[in-house]
Order: sequence, then C-alpha cells, then structure tokens
Amino acid sequence: MLWKESGKLFTRLIQVQQGRMKTWPTPSTPSKGPTAIISSVRYSPDGLYIVSGSRDKYLRIYNAETGAPTCEPLKSHIQPVNSVASSPDGRYVVFGSDDKTISLYYASSTVQVFKSQKGHTSGITSVAYSPDGRNIVSGSWDETIRIWDAKTGAFVGDSLRGHTGYITCVAYSPDSRYIVSGSHDDTIRIWDAKTGASVGKPLTGHTSYVTSVAYSPDGRHIVSGSSDGTIRVWNAEGSRDLPTTNFSPDHDGWIRNSDRGLLFWVSEDCGNLLISPAILTISAGGAARGVRLDASGACFGASWELIMNRNSVQNV
Repeated sequence: MLWKESGKLFTRLIQVQQGRMKTWPTPSTPSKGPTAIISSVRYSPDGLYIVSGSRDKYLRIYNAETGAPTCEPLKSHIQPVNSVASSPDGRYVVFGSDDKTISLYYASSTVQVFKSQKGHTSGITSVAYSPDGRNIVSGSWDETIRIWDAKTGAFVGDSLRGHTGYITCVAYSPDSRYIVSGSHDDTIRIWDAKTGASVGKPLTGHTSYVTSVAYSPDGRHIVSGSSDGTIRVWNAEGSRDLPTTNFSPDHDGWIRNSDRGLLFWVSEDCGNLLISPAILTISAGGAARGVRLDASGACFGASWELIMNRNSVQNV
C-alpha cells in the first residue's frame, strides 16, 4: 500500500538494484521543452542523454539522469522534425525533417557537423544509423530510401526504389549489411545496404500500412508493427512470416486458443504470470527463440480434483 500511494508522486524512473532502493528520488515534474507534438525520441547508446525532435522544428538534447537540457534547443530545419537517431558510439545525433534534409550534430554541444543537400523530393519520415557508424539511412514520403555518408552527408549510391507507398520506417541489421523498410503499401522490404538491391520478394501479410520495423539482435528475424493492429515476426533469411499460436488467460482460469478451444487450466495465484506480452505468443520457431512452456508442475487426475475442490471451498 505504501508503494501504491507514494508511487503516484514519482514522475521519473526509479532504479532498483538487488531488490532495494539505493536512493529515493524526490518528486519532480516533467521537463519543460517542446511546445508542439514530439514526433520522435531516442536514448543515446550509453544511456547518458535523450534526444527529441518535434513539430515545432526544434531538436533538443536532455540529460537522462536529471531531465535538464544539455544545450539550447537547436533549429537547423525550416520544417518539422519527424525522426531522430543516435550514432552507435553516442557522439552524434541525426535528425530527419519535412524540409527533405537530414542534419547531424555533436551530442555534447550545439555544433552542427553537416546539413545534407536535399536528397528526397518530399519530407523525411524516418532515419537510422548503421551499427558500424559509417552510414545513415532515411525513408521519405516520396516512396524512396536514401543512404548517406555519416561523415560528410554525401549520397551513397542511388535511391532505393520499390515501395508503392510512402516509407514509414527504416532500420539496419546488426551487422550493417541489410536495411529493412516498412511502407504505407502494407509491405516490408529488405535491401542490400552496400549495393542498394532489393533482397528477395516483399514481405506481405499485413492488411494495413506498416508503422515500425526492427531486427532481432542476432539478425535472424525481423519484427513489424502495423496499423492493422498486429505484430508479425519474419524470418530475415527466408523472408517468410513465422506462424504463431495465440492464447489468452480468461477470468475462469482456463487458457483458450484463438478459436476459443480449451488448452489447459491455471490456478488464480499463477494466472497473472501469463499476462506478460513476452509469452502470450508461442512461435513455431520457439526452440530457436528461447520460448518455453514448463508443464513439469502440472496436476492431473487426483491432484487436479484436489485443487478444484479446494478452490470450490474457498469460493463458498
């Protein structure tokens, strides 16, 4: 009850180590900053600062520990900022804007490294740094993707074309060899980051536009989110959607599949453990992804009847 009531006072994250609070933060209010919609936020890889881009055309950098701005708001764009990203080493931050350009700043100061030439014919919707720090990729309303030299801001190769709707999101594979993109055409595409060539066929399955994409840490899978209300996991190598079996715990303790068929029953004190989004989907590739369902403690026969009878008595 103490935490339930006092926890309402805290607006910052609390770090817990070894099960104890090392220091208790004082109540605080959110840092004042943008006066318009915030379109994108990112942590630096080292967790020391947070960067944001907003519709008021400003770029802001905050101390992640205190929430205080590290410098004055930056305004190098004449149109709203739609996307931000940090370099792998945390030294730089990149911003993509509706003015069709990207800009790169030192994270520790207000010094601009470069502002690119207009490589797109429409606003930039998404930017991402390659894990090796050499390049930056951008997606645009103009339905194309561009790769930029992270040191000079120069174009690297030609535009990547193939989508028939505007680009909503882009991301690099962990080894920097591939780029994945999501689009308003409801598809996902994989690209060779060196040649710009499309890899395999477009990934289809979503029934509405793709809003977000990301690679798994090992690079074997791609996850996508869509405005159709679903999340899909894809085999990055075979370019296919991995089948899944969805299940959900009901109030009566029964676990039912998506067709409402009975799978098994869980006691009330254990039922909350099944609410975690991480285990609400069992993938056909679960063995490779570390998904496990331990039934060693399951009750059958007389043990089942004993538990059911005990629950019946408690509910009287």
